[in-house]
Amino acid sequence: METVSVRMRSDHLDKEGFKETHEENLELESSHNISDGSHQFHSMNALEILRETVSILRYNLPGFMIIAALLICPVSAVFMSNLLVDHSIVKRLTVRLLLVAKTCGLPLRPFIRQSSHRFAESAVSSAMCFPLFITLCLLSKAAVVYCVDRTYSRKSADALKFFGIIRKFWRRLVFTYVWMCMVIVACVTTFFVFLVAACSLLSVLGFTPDLIVYAVILMGLVFSVVFAYAIVVCNIGIVICVLEEVSGPLAMLRAGVLIKGQTQVGLLIFLGSTIGLAVVEGLFEHRVKALSYGGGSSRIWEGPLLVIVYSFVVLVDSMMSTVFYFSCRSYTMENLDGECQSMLETP
Repeated sequence: METVSVRMRSDHLDKEGFKETHEENLELESSHNISDGSHQFHSMNALEILRETVSILRYNLPGFMIIAALLICPVSAVFMSNLLVDHSIVKRLTVRLLLVAKTCGLPLRPFIRQSSHRFAESAVSSAMCFPLFITLCLLSKAAVVYCVDRTYSRKSADALKFFGIIRKFWRRLVFTYVWMCMVIVACVTTFFVFLVAACSLLSVLGFTPDLIVYAVILMGLVFSVVFAYAIVVCNIGIVICVLEEVSGPLAMLRAGVLIKGQTQVGLLIFLGSTIGLAVVEGLFEHRVKALSYGGGSSRIWEGPLLVIVYSFVVLVDSMMSTVFYFSCRSYTMENLDGECQSMLETP
Protein backbone atom coordinates (compact mmCIF):
# COMPACT_ATOMS: atom_id res chain seq x y z
CA MET A 1 0.00 0.00 0.00
CA GLU A 2 1.24 3.44 -0.88
CA THR A 3 2.63 5.36 2.05
CA VAL A 4 -0.01 7.81 3.22
CA SER A 5 2.40 10.30 4.75
CA VAL A 6 4.24 10.76 1.46
CA ARG A 7 0.96 11.33 -0.34
CA MET A 8 -0.17 13.84 2.25
CA ARG A 9 2.99 15.81 1.71
CA SER A 10 2.74 15.77 -2.05
CA ASP A 11 -0.94 16.77 -2.04
CA HIS A 12 -0.80 19.42 0.63
CA LEU A 13 1.54 21.48 2.69
CA ASP A 14 5.07 20.69 3.80
CA LYS A 15 5.66 20.68 7.49
CA GLU A 16 8.17 23.28 8.76
CA GLY A 17 9.08 24.08 12.31
CA PHE A 18 6.41 21.93 13.99
CA LYS A 19 6.11 22.67 17.70
CA GLU A 20 4.64 20.45 20.33
CA THR A 21 3.96 21.88 23.79
CA HIS A 22 3.45 19.93 26.99
CA GLU A 23 1.85 22.78 28.89
CA GLU A 24 -1.62 22.71 30.36
CA ASN A 25 -3.08 24.88 27.63
CA LEU A 26 -2.49 22.39 24.81
CA GLU A 27 -3.53 23.40 21.33
CA LEU A 28 -3.88 21.55 18.03
CA GLU A 29 -0.57 21.21 16.30
CA SER A 30 -0.63 21.85 12.60
CA SER A 31 1.71 20.23 10.13
CA HIS A 32 0.62 22.58 7.38
CA ASN A 33 2.74 25.68 7.81
CA ILE A 34 2.78 27.03 4.30
CA SER A 35 5.73 29.34 4.57
CA ASP A 36 7.98 27.01 2.61
CA GLY A 37 8.35 28.79 -0.68
CA SER A 38 10.07 25.82 -2.32
CA HIS A 39 7.05 23.57 -1.97
CA GLN A 40 4.69 23.28 -4.93
CA PHE A 41 1.10 23.73 -3.75
CA HIS A 42 -1.94 22.60 -5.65
CA SER A 43 -5.65 22.29 -4.93
CA MET A 44 -7.78 19.20 -5.42
CA ASN A 45 -11.00 18.44 -7.22
CA ALA A 46 -13.91 16.58 -5.63
CA LEU A 47 -12.68 13.13 -6.67
CA GLU A 48 -9.19 13.79 -5.34
CA ILE A 49 -10.68 15.02 -2.06
CA LEU A 50 -12.68 11.79 -1.80
CA ARG A 51 -9.56 9.75 -2.51
CA GLU A 52 -7.63 11.72 0.09
CA THR A 53 -10.43 11.20 2.61
CA VAL A 54 -10.35 7.44 2.08
CA SER A 55 -6.57 7.43 2.62
CA ILE A 56 -6.96 9.38 5.87
CA LEU A 57 -9.73 7.04 7.00
CA ARG A 58 -7.54 3.99 6.36
CA TYR A 59 -4.59 5.61 8.12
CA ASN A 60 -6.52 6.28 11.34
CA LEU A 61 -9.44 3.86 11.06
CA PRO A 62 -9.84 3.05 14.80
CA GLY A 63 -10.11 6.70 15.79
CA PHE A 64 -12.72 7.58 13.19
CA MET A 65 -14.73 4.43 13.93
CA ILE A 66 -14.86 5.38 17.62
CA ILE A 67 -16.14 8.83 16.66
CA ALA A 68 -18.82 7.28 14.47
CA ALA A 69 -19.89 4.74 17.09
CA LEU A 70 -19.96 7.01 20.13
CA LEU A 71 -20.96 10.39 18.71
CA ILE A 72 -22.60 10.01 15.31
CA CYS A 73 -24.59 6.77 15.54
CA PRO A 74 -26.75 7.83 18.52
CA VAL A 75 -27.76 11.05 16.79
CA SER A 76 -28.42 9.24 13.51
CA ALA A 77 -30.60 6.63 15.22
CA VAL A 78 -32.76 9.24 16.95
CA PHE A 79 -32.99 11.50 13.90
CA MET A 80 -33.84 8.78 11.38
CA SER A 81 -36.39 7.04 13.58
CA ASN A 82 -38.16 10.30 14.53
CA LEU A 83 -38.32 9.16 18.15
CA LEU A 84 -38.64 12.73 19.41
CA VAL A 85 -41.12 13.89 16.76
CA ASP A 86 -44.68 14.73 17.78
CA HIS A 87 -46.69 13.66 14.74
CA SER A 88 -49.65 15.85 15.73
CA ILE A 89 -47.39 18.90 15.33
CA VAL A 90 -46.24 17.58 11.95
CA LYS A 91 -49.85 17.20 10.79
CA ARG A 92 -50.81 20.71 11.91
CA LEU A 93 -47.76 22.23 10.23
CA THR A 94 -48.47 20.27 7.05
CA VAL A 95 -52.06 21.53 6.97
CA ARG A 96 -50.88 25.12 7.40
CA LEU A 97 -48.39 24.74 4.57
CA LEU A 98 -51.07 23.31 2.30
CA LEU A 99 -53.40 26.19 3.17
CA VAL A 100 -50.68 28.68 2.26
CA ALA A 101 -50.03 26.83 -1.00
CA LYS A 102 -53.72 26.86 -1.87
CA THR A 103 -54.01 30.55 -1.05
CA CYS A 104 -51.09 31.29 -3.39
CA GLY A 105 -52.85 29.55 -6.27
CA LEU A 106 -50.89 26.29 -6.22
CA PRO A 107 -52.86 23.13 -7.07
CA LEU A 108 -52.69 20.62 -4.24
CA ARG A 109 -51.12 17.86 -6.27
CA PRO A 110 -49.64 14.75 -4.66
CA PHE A 111 -46.03 15.93 -4.90
CA ILE A 112 -46.96 19.25 -3.25
CA ARG A 113 -48.68 17.39 -0.42
CA GLN A 114 -45.70 15.08 -0.05
CA SER A 115 -43.24 17.97 -0.15
CA SER A 116 -45.21 19.84 2.52
CA HIS A 117 -45.30 16.77 4.75
CA ARG A 118 -41.59 16.04 4.29
CA PHE A 119 -40.65 19.62 5.05
CA ALA A 120 -42.87 19.71 8.14
CA GLU A 121 -41.44 16.42 9.38
CA SER A 122 -37.86 17.53 8.77
CA ALA A 123 -38.42 20.88 10.46
CA VAL A 124 -40.00 19.34 13.57
CA SER A 125 -37.40 16.58 13.74
CA SER A 126 -34.53 19.07 13.44
CA ALA A 127 -36.02 21.26 16.16
CA MET A 128 -36.56 18.33 18.54
CA CYS A 129 -33.07 16.92 17.87
CA PHE A 130 -31.36 20.29 18.29
CA PRO A 131 -29.94 19.41 21.75
CA LEU A 132 -28.28 16.35 20.19
CA PHE A 133 -27.02 18.38 17.24
CA ILE A 134 -25.41 21.03 19.41
CA THR A 135 -23.72 18.48 21.69
CA LEU A 136 -22.90 15.07 20.20
CA CYS A 137 -23.04 16.12 16.55
CA LEU A 138 -20.94 19.23 17.10
CA LEU A 139 -18.49 17.27 19.22
CA SER A 140 -18.15 14.70 16.43
CA LYS A 141 -17.34 17.44 13.90
CA ALA A 142 -14.64 18.83 16.16
CA ALA A 143 -13.25 15.34 16.77
CA VAL A 144 -13.10 14.65 13.02
CA VAL A 145 -11.21 17.90 12.40
CA TYR A 146 -8.82 17.03 15.22
CA CYS A 147 -8.18 13.52 13.87
CA VAL A 148 -7.61 14.77 10.33
CA ASP A 149 -5.15 17.36 11.59
CA ARG A 150 -3.31 14.75 13.66
CA THR A 151 -3.23 12.42 10.66
CA TYR A 152 -1.61 15.11 8.51
CA SER A 153 0.99 15.64 11.26
CA ARG A 154 1.51 11.85 11.25
CA LYS A 155 0.69 11.57 14.94
CA SER A 156 -1.87 9.39 16.69
CA ALA A 157 -5.00 11.01 18.07
CA ASP A 158 -5.16 11.27 21.85
CA ALA A 159 -8.68 11.30 23.34
CA LEU A 160 -7.58 12.87 26.63
CA LYS A 161 -5.65 15.57 24.83
CA PHE A 162 -8.63 16.24 22.55
CA PHE A 163 -10.99 16.76 25.48
CA GLY A 164 -8.43 19.02 27.10
CA ILE A 165 -8.25 21.06 23.91
CA ILE A 166 -11.95 21.24 23.20
CA ARG A 167 -12.70 22.77 26.58
CA LYS A 168 -10.78 25.82 25.45
CA PHE A 169 -12.70 26.46 22.22
CA TRP A 170 -16.06 24.81 22.95
CA ARG A 171 -17.81 28.16 23.53
CA ARG A 172 -16.70 29.61 20.23
CA LEU A 173 -17.61 26.34 18.52
CA VAL A 174 -21.16 26.49 19.92
CA PHE A 175 -21.34 30.19 19.00
CA THR A 176 -20.35 29.36 15.43
CA TYR A 177 -22.86 26.51 15.25
CA VAL A 178 -25.66 28.81 16.44
CA TRP A 179 -24.73 31.23 13.67
CA MET A 180 -24.74 28.34 11.22
CA CYS A 181 -28.29 27.46 12.28
CA MET A 182 -29.33 31.10 11.94
CA VAL A 183 -27.93 31.24 8.40
CA ILE A 184 -29.81 28.08 7.41
CA VAL A 185 -33.09 29.29 8.95
CA ALA A 186 -32.65 32.66 7.24
CA CYS A 187 -32.13 30.98 3.86
CA VAL A 188 -35.23 28.79 4.24
CA THR A 189 -37.36 31.67 5.51
CA THR A 190 -36.26 33.96 2.70
CA PHE A 191 -37.05 31.27 0.15
CA PHE A 192 -40.57 30.78 1.49
CA VAL A 193 -41.23 34.51 1.59
CA PHE A 194 -40.16 34.91 -2.05
CA LEU A 195 -42.05 31.76 -3.01
CA VAL A 196 -45.31 32.96 -1.48
CA ALA A 197 -44.88 36.44 -2.93
CA ALA A 198 -44.05 35.13 -6.42
CA CYS A 199 -46.91 32.63 -6.46
CA SER A 200 -49.38 35.23 -5.24
CA LEU A 201 -48.22 37.68 -7.90
CA LEU A 202 -48.48 35.10 -10.68
CA SER A 203 -51.95 34.12 -9.48
CA VAL A 204 -53.11 37.73 -9.50
CA LEU A 205 -51.70 38.20 -13.00
CA GLY A 206 -53.87 35.32 -14.20
CA PHE A 207 -51.29 32.60 -14.75
CA THR A 208 -52.64 29.06 -14.78
CA PRO A 209 -51.86 26.70 -11.88
CA ASP A 210 -49.63 24.61 -14.14
CA LEU A 211 -47.44 27.60 -14.99
CA ILE A 212 -47.26 28.51 -11.31
CA VAL A 213 -46.07 24.99 -10.53
CA TYR A 214 -43.33 25.30 -13.16
CA ALA A 215 -42.29 28.62 -11.65
CA VAL A 216 -42.13 27.01 -8.20
CA ILE A 217 -39.92 24.22 -9.56
CA LEU A 218 -37.60 26.77 -11.16
CA MET A 219 -37.36 28.79 -7.95
CA GLY A 220 -36.75 25.57 -6.05
CA LEU A 221 -33.79 24.74 -8.28
CA VAL A 222 -32.30 28.19 -7.79
CA PHE A 223 -32.84 27.95 -4.04
CA SER A 224 -31.17 24.53 -3.97
CA VAL A 225 -27.96 26.00 -5.36
CA VAL A 226 -28.02 28.92 -2.91
CA PHE A 227 -28.84 26.61 0.00
CA ALA A 228 -26.05 24.21 -0.98
CA TYR A 229 -23.58 27.10 -1.08
CA ALA A 230 -24.73 28.22 2.38
CA ILE A 231 -24.25 24.71 3.77
CA VAL A 232 -20.75 24.48 2.28
CA VAL A 233 -19.82 27.83 3.83
CA CYS A 234 -21.24 26.75 7.19
CA ASN A 235 -19.37 23.44 7.16
CA ILE A 236 -16.08 25.15 6.35
CA GLY A 237 -16.90 27.72 9.01
CA ILE A 238 -17.04 24.97 11.63
CA VAL A 239 -13.66 23.65 10.49
CA ILE A 240 -12.20 27.16 10.60
CA CYS A 241 -13.57 27.64 14.11
CA VAL A 242 -11.62 24.58 15.27
CA LEU A 243 -8.36 25.29 13.43
CA GLU A 244 -8.23 29.09 13.55
CA GLU A 245 -8.83 31.75 16.14
CA VAL A 246 -12.10 32.99 14.65
CA SER A 247 -15.72 32.15 15.36
CA GLY A 248 -19.31 33.13 14.63
CA PRO A 249 -19.93 35.44 11.67
CA LEU A 250 -16.19 36.00 11.19
CA ALA A 251 -15.72 32.26 10.64
CA MET A 252 -18.53 32.27 8.08
CA LEU A 253 -17.03 35.29 6.33
CA ARG A 254 -13.61 33.67 6.36
CA ALA A 255 -15.12 30.50 4.87
CA GLY A 256 -16.85 32.45 2.12
CA VAL A 257 -13.57 34.11 1.17
CA LEU A 258 -11.60 30.89 1.44
CA ILE A 259 -13.73 28.84 -0.97
CA LYS A 260 -13.65 31.44 -3.74
CA GLY A 261 -12.52 29.71 -6.88
CA GLN A 262 -13.34 26.32 -5.34
CA THR A 263 -17.10 26.74 -5.02
CA GLN A 264 -17.84 24.11 -7.65
CA VAL A 265 -15.79 21.53 -5.75
CA GLY A 266 -17.67 22.31 -2.55
CA LEU A 267 -21.02 22.01 -4.29
CA LEU A 268 -20.05 18.64 -5.78
CA ILE A 269 -19.05 17.39 -2.34
CA PHE A 270 -22.37 18.59 -0.93
CA LEU A 271 -24.27 16.97 -3.79
CA GLY A 272 -22.59 13.62 -3.28
CA SER A 273 -23.18 13.65 0.47
CA THR A 274 -26.79 14.74 0.07
CA ILE A 275 -27.53 11.99 -2.44
CA GLY A 276 -25.95 9.40 -0.17
CA LEU A 277 -27.90 10.55 2.88
CA ALA A 278 -31.14 10.77 0.90
CA VAL A 279 -30.75 7.21 -0.40
CA VAL A 280 -30.16 5.84 3.10
CA GLU A 281 -33.09 7.85 4.51
CA GLY A 282 -35.33 6.57 1.72
CA LEU A 283 -34.36 2.97 2.44
CA PHE A 284 -34.97 3.49 6.14
CA GLU A 285 -38.36 5.06 5.41
CA HIS A 286 -39.60 2.23 3.19
CA ARG A 287 -37.94 -0.79 4.76
CA VAL A 288 -38.03 0.06 8.47
CA LYS A 289 -40.62 2.74 9.21
CA ALA A 290 -43.28 1.70 6.68
CA LEU A 291 -45.83 -0.53 8.40
CA SER A 292 -46.68 -2.31 5.16
CA TYR A 293 -43.23 -3.75 4.67
CA GLY A 294 -42.47 -7.36 5.62
CA GLY A 295 -42.49 -8.83 9.07
CA GLY A 296 -40.68 -7.60 12.13
CA SER A 297 -37.64 -9.85 11.78
CA SER A 298 -36.05 -8.03 8.84
CA ARG A 299 -36.37 -4.65 10.52
CA ILE A 300 -34.36 -5.88 13.50
CA TRP A 301 -31.16 -6.00 11.44
CA GLU A 302 -32.02 -3.59 8.60
CA GLY A 303 -32.67 -0.68 10.96
CA PRO A 304 -29.29 -0.77 12.77
CA LEU A 305 -27.49 -1.48 9.49
CA LEU A 306 -28.99 1.59 7.80
CA VAL A 307 -28.20 3.71 10.87
CA ILE A 308 -24.57 2.58 10.65
CA VAL A 309 -24.43 3.35 6.91
CA TYR A 310 -26.01 6.77 7.51
CA SER A 311 -23.50 7.52 10.26
CA PHE A 312 -20.63 6.48 7.99
CA VAL A 313 -21.83 8.88 5.27
CA VAL A 314 -22.02 11.68 7.85
CA LEU A 315 -18.48 10.84 9.00
CA VAL A 316 -17.09 10.88 5.47
CA ASP A 317 -18.89 14.17 4.78
CA SER A 318 -17.25 15.79 7.82
CA MET A 319 -13.86 14.43 6.79
CA MET A 320 -14.26 15.72 3.24
CA SER A 321 -15.18 19.17 4.55
CA THR A 322 -11.95 19.23 6.55
CA VAL A 323 -9.85 18.05 3.60
CA PHE A 324 -11.63 20.61 1.42
CA TYR A 325 -10.57 23.30 3.89
CA PHE A 326 -6.91 22.36 3.47
CA SER A 327 -7.36 22.22 -0.29
CA CYS A 328 -8.84 25.73 -0.29
CA ARG A 329 -5.87 27.01 1.71
CA SER A 330 -3.56 25.51 -0.91
CA TYR A 331 -5.62 27.12 -3.68
CA THR A 332 -5.41 30.47 -1.90
CA MET A 333 -1.63 30.20 -1.68
CA GLU A 334 -1.44 29.33 -5.37
CA ASN A 335 -3.16 32.61 -6.21
CA LEU A 336 -1.56 34.82 -3.57
CA ASP A 337 1.93 33.32 -3.84
CA GLY A 338 2.58 34.45 -0.32
CA GLU A 339 2.69 33.29 3.21
CA CYS A 340 -0.07 32.17 5.48
CA GLN A 341 -0.03 31.69 9.23
CA SER A 342 -0.13 28.16 10.55
CA MET A 343 -3.39 26.95 11.93
CA LEU A 344 -4.17 27.30 15.65
CA GLU A 345 -0.54 27.78 16.60
CA THR A 346 -0.74 29.77 19.78
CA PRO A 347 2.40 31.27 21.23
